[in-house]
Amino acid sequence: MNRLRDLYKDEVRELARTLKINVAERQPFPGPGLAVRTLGDLTPERVAVVREACAIVEEEFELAAAEGKMEIPWQYFAALLPVRSVGVHGDVRAYGETIVVRAVQSIDGMSARYSEIPHAILQKISTRITNTVKGAANRVVYDITHKPPGICWCWCSRCWCSLLGMENIP
Repeated sequence: MNRLRDLYKDEVRELARTLKINVAERQPFPGPGLAVRTLGDLTPERVAVVREACAIVEEEFELAAAEGKMEIPWQYFAALLPVRSVGVHGDVRAYGETIVVRAVQSIDGMSARYSEIPHAILQKISTRITNTVKGAANRVVYDITHKPPGICWCWCSRCWCSLLGMENIP
């Protein structure tokens, strides 16, 4: 078993295919779960926003791929940024945070290129997210950073400190 932990993601997937384990094609999911996608304060309300936004991204990408409109990315998700901006819902100003959508193509996770998602799909995702989480998020952006210099996940040290019970550490 010790040798298994030295395998890279592409090697683990190849092993799973050989063993006929159908999880080989699932996208990677972070061990700490949605917490790494909730930048800033980690609260149940903010995690719920991320959960809803991630579900929308997954549904829309999978639907578009099934309809032949795009290739399914290697990894894709939404994250909540602690960046507030003003928007409008109906005739009222609304202040909300920003959702970032991230989708990348990779073979082994060591490097990745952002996925070129058709604008019509991104527009549909943006509309669904802002209508679904009204008041919590009013802006959706798409991350086009490659790895390197970026990483596939969205996380910060503050999130890890919170998970480890060290919220007061700078």
